[in-house]
Amino acid sequence: MSILSATLSRVKPSPTIAVTNKARELKAAGRDVIGLGAGEPDFDTPQSIKDAAVRAIAEGKTKYTAVDGIPELKQAICEKFKRDNCLEYRPEQVTVNSGGKQTLYNALMATLNPGDEVIIPAPYWVSYPDMVLLAGGTPVAVEASLETNFKLTPDQLEAAITDKTKWFIFNSPSNPTGAGYSRTELEALTDVLVRHPHVWVMTDDMYEHLAYDDFEFCTPAQVEPGLYDRTLTCNGVSKAYAMTGWRIGYAAGPEALIAAMRKVQSQSTSNPCSVSQYAALEALTGPQDFLESNNEIFVRRRNLVVSMLSEIEGLTCPVPEGAFYVYPSIAGLIGKTTPNGVVINTDEDFASALLEEADVAVVFGAAFGLSPNFRVSYATSDEALKEACSRIQRFCAALN
Repeated sequence: MSILSATLSRVKPSPTIAVTNKARELKAAGRDVIGLGAGEPDFDTPQSIKDAAVRAIAEGKTKYTAVDGIPELKQAICEKFKRDNCLEYRPEQVTVNSGGKQTLYNALMATLNPGDEVIIPAPYWVSYPDMVLLAGGTPVAVEASLETNFKLTPDQLEAAITDKTKWFIFNSPSNPTGAGYSRTELEALTDVLVRHPHVWVMTDDMYEHLAYDDFEFCTPAQVEPGLYDRTLTCNGVSKAYAMTGWRIGYAAGPEALIAAMRKVQSQSTSNPCSVSQYAALEALTGPQDFLESNNEIFVRRRNLVVSMLSEIEGLTCPVPEGAFYVYPSIAGLIGKTTPNGVVINTDEDFASALLEEADVAVVFGAAFGLSPNFRVSYATSDEALKEACSRIQRFCAALN
């Protein structure tokens, strides 16, 4: 009899973490590997946020806190939702967690029963389906193709909904594509959801502040107030505030759902790190000017990567509206062979050969539910991106 549970056999390790770890191992072994797999800004956490954490330590704020967040942070989150999203919440409707991933996981664990379905647009963040499986539900992936700029259409959403559907997970701007839904596009989706009152909406707004050009972020409960009572609006400080390691995510929604999520957290991790909570408080209430300057850097890097990858014959690279990823299609490269004799039959073949033969680490598209593609994170230096894209160009040019 195996010591491992049957539930665990239904899920797989995170491919993005696996790629990042592989790149680190090769670099440690002396290889000149450029890692474009991690979804992590290379910016340092702003000084004011670090100073707030130091003050918290000096003031002895290092004890247990309330299970799902200190009152001051919950109040700041309410003010953030009102300021940025025109959404009114009370502190009792807010939960604070150890990263955005725990927020989503708590919600799924608190709500899913065997047979419940969760609609997930593909390409998707790699953890969505596996978290659903761990919680006992059934992920229903719906492919949003390159032809629709990786965005789900209302007809696709309508067709995917059944009487077993419990959640619709919505992520904009998207990981892995960077695609952002305009208000008009989102209104078309919320019109469908209004017609199906048994379907709840879980938004992953982690890339809210990473929106470029003329794209304006909006979130479902903001666009359609009729969904307010069955929407969990999730966010966090990891990406825009360069606080990935601080591990603070949060959400707001119906009080009964928040209470159920609190129960899950009380028997798993208990409270998020106390010092990180005070840092997040400063992030949400302190200076915000760095967001604009960081975005200017991200736009420059995006344009650099899109421009260089678009020069490659057989590769198509759409321009994303936000986040810090591009998701090129390699449909024109399938069937070709590398100088080392590797046949590119899949995007996983492509990513593996690119790492072995060109020392560039990317994540293959199948991990995100849509092939043949790969994800590039441009949250690294201009110099590294130029060199990595040059290597990708040379690698693809050598295929025959």
